Amino acid sequence: MSVEVSCPACGATISFKIGSSIVVVCEYCNSVIARGDRDIEDLGKVADLADTGSPLDLGLKGVYQGVPFELTGRAQLGHEAGGVWDEWYAAFQDGKWGWLAEAQGKFYMTFQQDMPEQGLMTLPTYEDVQLGEPVGALSTSVPLVVAEKGQAEALAAKGEIPYRLVPGQQYVYADLSGPHGMFATIDFGDTPPSVYVGREVPLSALGFPADVQAPEREARRVAGLQLSCPQCGGPLDLRAPDSTRRVTCPNCGSLLDADQGKLEFLQALDPSVKPLIPIGSVGQFAQGQFTVIGFVVRSVTFEGTKYYWEEYLLYNPQIGFRWLVRSDDNWNFVEPVPVGEIVKGFSAKNVRCNGMYFKVYQDTPACVEYVMGEFYWEVTVGEHVRAVDYIHPPFMLSMEATLGDPKSEPAEDEGSKRGKRRRRKVTVETGEVNWSLGTYLKAAEVEKAFGITGVPRTSKIAPNQPFVHKRIYKYWGILLVACLIIGLGLIATGARRKVFEATYQLEPLKNAEDSQVRFTDAIALNARQNVKISATAPVDNTWLEIEGDLIDTSTNDSEAFSLPVSYYYGVEDGESWSEGDRTPGTYLSAPPSSGNYILGMEIRWERWQQPATVTVRVEQGVRRAGPMAVTLVLISIMPVLVGLYHFSFEKRRWADSDFSPYGS
Repeated sequence: MSVEVSCPACGATISFKIGSSIVVVCEYCNSVIARGDRDIEDLGKVADLADTGSPLDLGLKGVYQGVPFELTGRAQLGHEAGGVWDEWYAAFQDGKWGWLAEAQGKFYMTFQQDMPEQGLMTLPTYEDVQLGEPVGALSTSVPLVVAEKGQAEALAAKGEIPYRLVPGQQYVYADLSGPHGMFATIDFGDTPPSVYVGREVPLSALGFPADVQAPEREARRVAGLQLSCPQCGGPLDLRAPDSTRRVTCPNCGSLLDADQGKLEFLQALDPSVKPLIPIGSVGQFAQGQFTVIGFVVRSVTFEGTKYYWEEYLLYNPQIGFRWLVRSDDNWNFVEPVPVGEIVKGFSAKNVRCNGMYFKVYQDTPACVEYVMGEFYWEVTVGEHVRAVDYIHPPFMLSMEATLGDPKSEPAEDEGSKRGKRRRRKVTVETGEVNWSLGTYLKAAEVEKAFGITGVPRTSKIAPNQPFVHKRIYKYWGILLVACLIIGLGLIATGARRKVFEATYQLEPLKNAEDSQVRFTDAIALNARQNVKISATAPVDNTWLEIEGDLIDTSTNDSEAFSLPVSYYYGVEDGESWSEGDRTPGTYLSAPPSSGNYILGMEIRWERWQQPATVTVRVEQGVRRAGPMAVTLVLISIMPVLVGLYHFSFEKRRWADSDFSPYGS
């Protein structure tokens, strides 16, 4: 039921069209009018809404999860680090209110979550919330991780709003992130804190009319003093005017603060620093076409020495911001990753993202040394962040944690943005955690993307540079398994056959130098099958030896062999021992052609005064493990050499890391 009242500030008629709305912004004087139990109240005036290029507008009707809604209100909130974001308020037909946040082209639909008393007791205080740590008190399927804690200010508003918005009011909050776009906000300005839970949603999932699309956000040329450098008066253009918070003058090199197109001088920069890829260059990457709009030089310090790298800010109106990072002439294409997609690994030195485990490579403060171009945050020379890099070649997962300046808030009674509360005196420590995923690029890929030449090559191995020969291990493993299967199959199924066996009774010899000679009958052998000759003798602490030849009866060609039969044993120092072989065998090469062969054997034995017995056997088609072993060794030579090179490669990869598994 609509309720009409007169604006206490200007007298104009204003309407509360939604029964559960708390305030209405007067269209004529921008006063925020709240209704209470008995009377209306003027909470103050808000500024005009800034043009953020949003595709949304009041009165738009949509459908979310099958329930129709209408956008009835809008607020613009200021971030303490600069910039604004929009909050749209959706009145659903089922009586619920939805909070639709819009920031940098992304949309987040959340609903206030009723917390049971037990849940409120376990909800952490603002001081206890830690960046990057999970908050388990919310009724979500998985714990959400703190991505940001900060302080916001109500700047502008329009329409009907479901909470008590006080112009200029500041409050502290924590934004939480989870997998698959899950999102939540804890408003610590209320007592007890208010909790809003939902997820990131594409604009197409909100059921708006077909002509409501993501903004093109094409760069606009703003005329007049707003695009004149306040330091030198030179003109400059903003390529991402809706998002730019810092810009450098291309004429004098001054770093300027950009606030809705109004430029303010901050500091002079070194004009001698030149980016390898000029500002304004356009590159074609797998995700789309991006323009270089910003350039940053950062550094880390180890043992008193600074090490520098370059970061190029890329922009696409439909996709958003990406980074191209150059370090030691190695390159990475970097894109943002939601904090909630990061899961702690099985130790403190690794994390998991997209199903991959990343090892920590570096954890150190990083400092901004130089900036050029446009930036979507208030970057300053000398700015420090904690930077942690994790690697899983060819990917690098990076975390940057920023901490704001602590601020003291006085204790006083005032209206909260969503109800009445008693504000506490607290020390506000703000900060934000950002994760990004870099993909290794070759210098040639960067040249191809921008259509340039002369990009320097490097001999230094990048932390996430892939080892290009790694696939050899896969093929090696496949080949090893195949050889083993084939070899064992041949051994198990080989056509082994006995072609001759005879036992010889040997008479005593006249002296030790004598021997007995034996010739076998003709033995039929097949071509291309190996020959095994073995002997068996019941020797006991003695020996018997056969020196013989396998003779081809058609050509008289022969192949010599030797069979030493021996077996010794005894006890020495209380321990028994034995050595020798009572059934030795030897292999001869396969005959070149089938035919008849004979064995000629000269036999000696140690106890020549006594008779001896020996059995001789000839077999063909006996499979051997030796050739298979030789084959395995031969196919392993190259992979082993590659493995040695890989070991050296990994040592050089980890040479600059404090977490090297190869030691210092």
